[in-house]
Amino acid sequence: MKETEEAKRVWDVDYNFVLASDSLILQEERPMHLLIVPEQTDSFVVYKNDPLVVAQFEVIPEDSIDSVWVKVARDQLTQGWVHESDLLQAVVPDDPISQGIHLFSDRHVVATIALLVVALVAWLIRRMRRRRFHLVHIDDIASPYPMLLCLTFAATTVLYTTIQIFVPQLWVEFYFHPTLNPFGQPTMLALFLSLAWGIVVLTLASLDDIRRSLPAAEAILYTLSLLAILAAVYLFFSLTTQIFLGYFLWMLYATIALWQYLRRNRPRYRCGHCGAPLHDHEVCPKCSNSLPHV
Repeated sequence: MKETEEAKRVWDVDYNFVLASDSLILQEERPMHLLIVPEQTDSFVVYKNDPLVVAQFEVIPEDSIDSVWVKVARDQLTQGWVHESDLLQAVVPDDPISQGIHLFSDRHVVATIALLVVALVAWLIRRMRRRRFHLVHIDDIASPYPMLLCLTFAATTVLYTTIQIFVPQLWVEFYFHPTLNPFGQPTMLALFLSLAWGIVVLTLASLDDIRRSLPAAEAILYTLSLLAILAAVYLFFSLTTQIFLGYFLWMLYATIALWQYLRRNRPRYRCGHCGAPLHDHEVCPKCSNSLPHV
């Protein structure tokens, strides 16, 4: 029993956690065989954001709730025992990557994002009726980076969901031992990390091109619409991949997005005065010059 539990566990003694729930009750006395829950036992409470270090494990086969007990310490004077299952539900690894994963895995956070996306899309649609503005995939700026950012974000979401479905243990190991280095990792994890770095690079490139291509007010609107589309992409592909439609839909999405950009949004001209990219023979939005375009 003990060997089986250790084989499944990817964290061990001296592992550092942070309490994520409001509180956690720890039992001062070591759990005993044949006396799982004494009638009178001293206990104390640790609170949210308290650091906890794993000090010891104890396997109690007679315990029908959870046979594994874990001794954790907040400091040298504050140490106690708790069921492993209760501990894992209340803590998060003491690492910013793990804490970010924990945050965006919370159902309340996902629901909040979904509501914000709906509200933002509704506001954008209402805004479009009053005044035309640039929108990725529809009336995009003369830059491929926002479109590539959406495609990469969608691909990352599909891969993330795939790992959770087919190789959940790989994701568990990454959660407890996160890294930003894609080299030397299993193939799927290395690809996921590479795509994540691609998102960072494409985000910076997109923001730079948005800043250079649009006036401040329009740049803010375009950025908000891009964020709404990214959130919608995440929700859509995370749900459809769970029913195995996400792979086909991502290929369809990539095909349509690339075709739309090459057909309508790719700049075909440049301003003869400042060299800014233009879609047609229009007045240059950057220098307001009407010189011949090349």
